[in-house]
Amino acid sequence: MQRVAIAGFGAIGKVVAEHLDRGIDGLSLAAVSARDAARATAAMAGFTRPVPVLPLARLWEEADIVVECAPAALLRDIAEPALAAGRTLVVLSCGALLDNFDLVELARRHAGHILVPTGALLGLDAVQAAAVGVISRVHMITRKPPSGLAGAPYLVANDIVVDGLDTAKCVFIGTAREAARGFPANVNVAAALALAGIGPDRTTIEIWADPAVDRNIHRIEVEADSARLLLQVENVPSVENPRTGRLTALSVVALLRKLSSPLAIGT
Repeated sequence: MQRVAIAGFGAIGKVVAEHLDRGIDGLSLAAVSARDAARATAAMAGFTRPVPVLPLARLWEEADIVVECAPAALLRDIAEPALAAGRTLVVLSCGALLDNFDLVELARRHAGHILVPTGALLGLDAVQAAAVGVISRVHMITRKPPSGLAGAPYLVANDIVVDGLDTAKCVFIGTAREAARGFPANVNVAAALALAGIGPDRTTIEIWADPAVDRNIHRIEVEADSARLLLQVENVPSVENPRTGRLTALSVVALLRKLSSPLAIGT
């Protein structure tokens, strides 16, 4: 039985914790951390097997697997002690991982592992397979309701207003690395796509604020010597946090199930 700790008890972390509490073969929920520890402790009262609410830096002590569902700025606080202790780290803030790639070397030195779930995307297994050959182009077009982009650092820094739009507005065109820095809570999918394929500086992204959509839409275009991929997913936003889709938490649950399953599907 492997112990799982969850860093962050919001829209994603709570869903993952609830699935673990209901039961995933070979895994048990061991601890959580949260910005509001009192609120998290109160929420634990409804669990079948309540677990302690611990500081971020102590999660690795109680777990074999640490799931990071926290703000991107906290990634190192969670990752460094866990990886230095040889733990497995599931990273959702993979945009922050691009600027902290030394964590991969830390994991290598201490026999730790970093896993990035598919999250709100699709087709990352096909992109990874294509990357074994030659990929010439990876481009993603993201469309979100304006509320799902409001407050992003790139918009604030460039005085881009998305409130009150009546037509779609392109608010960003650039690389996946630039997108991850400018929209750290909105487009971790860009970083995941880049890591699966040709890297953050060759993967290009368009981001649109579109008042006509009520879902987070990602269209991926890949040109490779093995295939042409045209992929699109339309995610239902989380009720608690419209910046992320409901599929993200379910992707983490699917990854955890795969870790302990005798049958694994996909690359």
